[in-house]
Amino acid sequence: MPELERLVQALLDPTLYPDSPREVEMVQTQMSVLFMTGHYVYKIKKPVDLGYLDYTTLEKRRRFCHQEVDLNRRLSPDVYLEVTPIVEQNGRLAFGAEGDIVEYAVKMRQLPADRMMDVLLSRNQVSEGMIRQVARKVAGFHRAAETNDDISSYGGLDIIRTNTGENFAQMAPYIGAAFSRRDYDAIQDYTNAFAEANASLFRKRISDGRIRDCHGDLHSAHICFANGISIYDCIEFNYRFRYCDVAAEVAFLAMDLDFHGQPALSHAFVGAYVEESGDHELLRLLDFYKSYFACVRGKVSCFKYDDRLVPEDERKKSLATAGRYFELATSYSRGRPGASD
Repeated sequence: MPELERLVQALLDPTLYPDSPREVEMVQTQMSVLFMTGHYVYKIKKPVDLGYLDYTTLEKRRRFCHQEVDLNRRLSPDVYLEVTPIVEQNGRLAFGAEGDIVEYAVKMRQLPADRMMDVLLSRNQVSEGMIRQVARKVAGFHRAAETNDDISSYGGLDIIRTNTGENFAQMAPYIGAAFSRRDYDAIQDYTNAFAEANASLFRKRISDGRIRDCHGDLHSAHICFANGISIYDCIEFNYRFRYCDVAAEVAFLAMDLDFHGQPALSHAFVGAYVEESGDHELLRLLDFYKSYFACVRGKVSCFKYDDRLVPEDERKKSLATAGRYFELATSYSRGRPGASD
């Protein structure tokens, strides 16, 4: 993507930014590039088609930028500021001025890196009280989240099988590199058996209104403890990942706490959420969705390993991280699939 590489190099110039930073820090993900000035973050989307998302045209990137701002204001209204165009003027880039629009950026307030939950977890600085606050915020968000017949349809077994099948198809190229064929087969067998045995439970979750317009990517790197709790970076690019059972959302963060070696906090989060929501039934789905999201995080780490724009040392770390997620997914699949219909 030579055009993207040129744009990235240009946006590393501090003189382009309205807040006149002394330096600009860049962070890349599989689908985005973020430029941090100390006060603000400017996030651009890579012109990629990954199957489950399509950012290949400027118009699509503009639309998804606006959608990202609107959706994330549900949980972080003070963080997401605006969508700003990046224009070219006489051969030089500028933000929000007149000229030929070459890209769009989501502009956000920069949150303190040392208050991110994943960072705090690595320092053993997340208490059970903090986790309970997160659980209350997530439960309140779920109560208010939109639901209707269309959203509820995404909790059906056909969509769940589509999601899990996509996971296994995208994991398959990394057999032997990030995990073994034996573990791959074990996770797949468990997933398929659980879905088959619990079809009536999935139907009941739909009829009980448990399928909501959720966050879709609820893990510790997207939670910040600063001036309250900010939960950000939800899925804006695919309804199929955001319209989900609230049990799936709870399982995602619980899995992530397990991944960070904090099973007690994971248990506390689930318990506090159940207490706040009254949704005791989600416990039956917990390991199924934990396994699913451990695979999601593992394959995303594999995708990062394949991204040649990412520095070599980061790519190697990503493959090791993927292996740890897949080990976790395997651990959830070791029991029996669950109670049958």
